[in-house]
Amino acid sequence: MNNLKISNSLTRSKDLFKPINPKNITMYVCGPTVYADPHVGNGRSLIVFDLLYRVLIKLYGQKNITYVRNITDVDDKIIETSKTKGIPIDKITSDAAKNFHKNVKDLNCLEPTIEPKATKHIKEMIKMIDSLIEKKLAYLNNGHVYFLISEFKNYGKLSNKKLDDLVPGSRVEVSKLKKNPLDFILWKPALTDEPSWDSPWGRGRPGWHLECSVMSEKYLGKTFDIHGGGLDLLFPHHENEIAQSCANNSTDVLANYWIHNGFLTMNKEKMSKSLGNLETISEVSGKYNGQAIRLALLSAHYKQPLEWSDNLLEQSKATLEKWYELYDEAESNIDNSEIFSCLLDDLNTPKYFAKLHELYNVASKGDKTKRVEFNEACRLIGIFNQKKDVLAKEKQDLSNVDKKYILQKIEERIKARKVGDFKLADKIRDELSKNGIAIKDKDNNTEWEYK
Repeated sequence: MNNLKISNSLTRSKDLFKPINPKNITMYVCGPTVYADPHVGNGRSLIVFDLLYRVLIKLYGQKNITYVRNITDVDDKIIETSKTKGIPIDKITSDAAKNFHKNVKDLNCLEPTIEPKATKHIKEMIKMIDSLIEKKLAYLNNGHVYFLISEFKNYGKLSNKKLDDLVPGSRVEVSKLKKNPLDFILWKPALTDEPSWDSPWGRGRPGWHLECSVMSEKYLGKTFDIHGGGLDLLFPHHENEIAQSCANNSTDVLANYWIHNGFLTMNKEKMSKSLGNLETISEVSGKYNGQAIRLALLSAHYKQPLEWSDNLLEQSKATLEKWYELYDEAESNIDNSEIFSCLLDDLNTPKYFAKLHELYNVASKGDKTKRVEFNEACRLIGIFNQKKDVLAKEKQDLSNVDKKYILQKIEERIKARKVGDFKLADKIRDELSKNGIAIKDKDNNTEWEYK
C-alpha cells in the first residue's frame, strides 16, 4: 500500500500522495540554465528529486513514471555570459550542458525519462503566446508580449503572496511597457547579435517562465502530479508558470504537488552566484567521491537549510568508507520496508541514516541477513554504485589531485611569509588543516603529511 507523504508548497501541509493515474506518475523538475558549471546548491536539488524518483520507482515501477527535467538553453544569463567572455552562445551552452551531465553522473543521479531543451520547443511557445493574446490574457507593446496578471485571480496562491504586498523590482522586472508592474514577459525582441526566432510579433525569443509551461504540458499534460525545484524558484518562476498555464487552459491546477528543497548555506549565508560564495560540483568532486558528496547533500531534511562545509564532507567521506566495509557486489530484492518507511515520511533522510547506522552495527557483527538489508538500503539512496576496488582506485586518484592542491597552497604560504604577510600564511595553514593536512616548517623548508 502506498503511504508516501510529501510536503506540498501549494497546500502548505504534508499530504498523502495520490497520483492522477497510478500507471503513469508524472513529475516535472526545473533543470539547469546552461551558462556556467552547476554549484553544489544546484546539486542538492538534483539529488533530492533523484531520491524522490527512486522512491516512486520502488512504489510504482520505473515504466509507470514519466520524469521530465528540462534544459534551459536560451536565456538572458546565457547571452550575457557569451558577450562578457567573447565565446559563441552554442559553445557556452554545449560546454555547460556537457559539464552538467558529467556532474549528474558523478553524483549517481538516474537519467530522467525525457530531457527537453527549450530551443527545440519555440513553435509550441509561439502557439501558446498566440492563444493567450487571443483570449485577452496577454498583450503586445513595442515588440514585447506580457502576461496580464489582472486576468488571473489566483496569482500568489502558491507563494502565499498578496498582489498588494509585492514590490516591483523584487525579483520582478521593472518596465514602463507593462500595464501592471507584476505583468511578466512572454516574448521579447532580440538584438541583431542575439539568438532569435520569427514570430507574429517580430524576431525575438521567449520568456523563461513560458518555456517550462510549454514543455511540461507537451510531455505531461495540462495537469500533472508533481512539480519540483529549488526554493528560489517558488516565486516568481513557479507562480508565473501556474498563472499562464491555468489561465490559458482554463484549469484550476497545473500540478497537484509542488515540492521545493531548501537552500545550501556557507557561513550561514545562502549559497548564490550574487554573493560569490559558491563551490561548483566539479570542484568538490575533484576532492571527494561523488557518493560522499551525495551523502553530505542528503544529511539534512530536504526542506531545511543545509550548512555546507569541509567538515560535513569529511564526515560523509568517513561514513562512506566505513559503510563500504560491508559492501557486497550481489544485489537482492530483500524486503526492507521498515527502513524504507522513513523515506515515505516526506523523504526523511536523517531518520533513514540513523536506521542505516543501526543496520551497519548489527551487520558488522556477522548477521548476514542484515548485511544484505544494509547493502540494499544503501543502493536505494544512490550509493554503493561502485565496487570496492573502483572506490579504492578513485581514492588514490583523489589523493594525487590533493597533492597538487597542497603544494600550490604551500608555495602561496612561503611567498606570504617572505613578504611578511603572516596573517595570510596562518590562514593558509588553517585551510590546509581543515582539509586534513598538517604542515611543519623546518630548516627553511615546509614539510606536510595527511593527518
